[in-house]
Amino acid sequence: MKARVTITPKRAVLDPQGKAVQNALEHMGYSGIAAVHVGKYLEIEFASGDTPQIRQKLDEACRRILSNPVIEDYSLVIDES
Repeated sequence: MKARVTITPKRAVLDPQGKAVQNALEHMGYSGIAAVHVGKYLEIEFASGDTPQIRQKLDEACRRILSNPVIEDYSLVIDES
């Protein structure tokens, strides 16, 4: 079982790293980019377990440790295969 967690800055939060990437892309000739948001991506593997229980624990870990809920959003996907 594998979980994929994607953490990104909230839309209302200034993202200087994303802005720097956007500017670099524009300077390299990639025009028309409206916005870039830089975040974090984690893959967490489990040997086995109860999917609802794992989801609950990962959701808690995302809120408490992996993300800053004041300035970041996260999405959590669990692949049971």
